[in-house]
Amino acid sequence: MNTPVRRIIKKVQLLIGVFDSGLGGLTVARELIRELPDYSLIYFGDTARSPYGSKSAATVIRYSIANANFLLDRGAQLIVVACNTASSLATSALKERFSVPIFEVISPAVQMVVSNRKSYRVGIIGTRATVNSGVYEQKIRSFRPEIKVLSNACPLLVPLVEEGWIKKPETRRIVKKYLHPLKMRQIDTLILACTHYPLLKDIIQAKIGKRVKIIDSSQAIARDVKKFIEQHPEIKDRLDKRGQYQIYVSDVTEHFQEMADTILKNRVTLKRISI
Repeated sequence: MNTPVRRIIKKVQLLIGVFDSGLGGLTVARELIRELPDYSLIYFGDTARSPYGSKSAATVIRYSIANANFLLDRGAQLIVVACNTASSLATSALKERFSVPIFEVISPAVQMVVSNRKSYRVGIIGTRATVNSGVYEQKIRSFRPEIKVLSNACPLLVPLVEEGWIKKPETRRIVKKYLHPLKMRQIDTLILACTHYPLLKDIIQAKIGKRVKIIDSSQAIARDVKKFIEQHPEIKDRLDKRGQYQIYVSDVTEHFQEMADTILKNRVTLKRISI
C-alpha cells in the first residue's frame, strides 16, 4: 500500500511559476535561472493570444487569471508576472484571487530608479497599455516626486522581436525614432518597461547614448525573487531543487522554438497547451 503513495509524492514538483504574453518573459526566466540555478521553474508563454499590449484591461486580467491558474495547477508556489502589461493591469486582481506570493516586474525596476540619487530625468518605453496605465510614473513619484518622468509607447518593438528582426537595420531605425523624443529631453535613466526589450538592449543603449543608465526589469525582478526565497525558509524548503525547467506555450511555431533556444542558450522542449 505504501509504494503507490511514495510514487505520487515523488512526482509532485513545487515550482517557481512564470507567465508572459509570449517569448519576452523568457528573459525573466533566463535571469531567474541565473540567480537561482538549483530551483526548478515552470513557464507559460501565451503565444496564441500575444501581444497583450493592444488588449483591453478586462481581457488582460482574464488572461492573467487563467495563466496563473494553469501554473498553480502544475505546482507553482509563487507566481512571477513576466509581462509589463499584465503587471500594470492585472496584479491587483491576481493578489485578490490567489494566496500565493505574486511578483510583478514594475516595482523592482522602480526601486532601482528611486534608490539611485543620480536619477532625475527618467524615460520609460513600453507597450501602449503599459505607458497609458501611468503605473511607472505613479510609483516613481510616490517615492521621489522631484523626478521628471517621460514616457513613450513603442508598439512596433514587440512584433519586431517576435519576428526575430533584432539585427535588422529597420529595427535600428525604428528604435532610434522611438528614442529620439527622450534623447532630446536629456534623460539620465531609461526603464525597459517590456520584457521583450532586453533583447534589444545593445541597440537601445547605442541609440540613447552611453551616459544613460538602462534599467532592465528582468534582472531586477530575478534579484527580488531570490531575496524573497532566501528570506522565507518555509517556501525555500518546499521548492523543487533539481534545477529543471518546463516551458509551455499556447501556440508553437518554428520561429518561437528558435528564439526560445537563443534566449535560454539551450535546446528547449516546448509543450503546447490550450487555456
